[in-house]
Amino acid sequence: MYYIVPTRKPFDQACTDLEAAVLRHGFGVLHIHDLGATLRGKGIAFEEQCKVLEVCNPAQAAKVLAVDMRLNMALPCRISVYTENGAARIGMIRPLPMLSFLSQDALLMQVAREVEEKTIQMIDEAK
Repeated sequence: MYYIVPTRKPFDQACTDLEAAVLRHGFGVLHIHDLGATLRGKGIAFEEQCKVLEVCNPAQAAKVLAVDMRLNMALPCRISVYTENGAARIGMIRPLPMLSFLSQDALLMQVAREVEEKTIQMIDEAK
């Protein structure tokens, strides 16, 4: 269900490299949530780092929405760079199993497979 890889890169470098990989693969970064900073800013003692990149390929998203508009709630894809016990990792919830819980439409499964392949490539390039 998850695709997570360790990286020896510093957290900030892994974030920068992931963002570049996303763009190289024809996706865009819609937003970056810095969850660690948000929690610390709310007075919560949170030692780890965590940034979530919302990424999207507009053509693939349009295919999904054309089949089932309710699936807008599963978009965009999210890829995280985070630390766990100080070790940096890059990961995501895999699109294919996630979407298969919501629909069995053949076109949607093909789109999810293509997006998953690309996002795995992005993660592997950034690690």
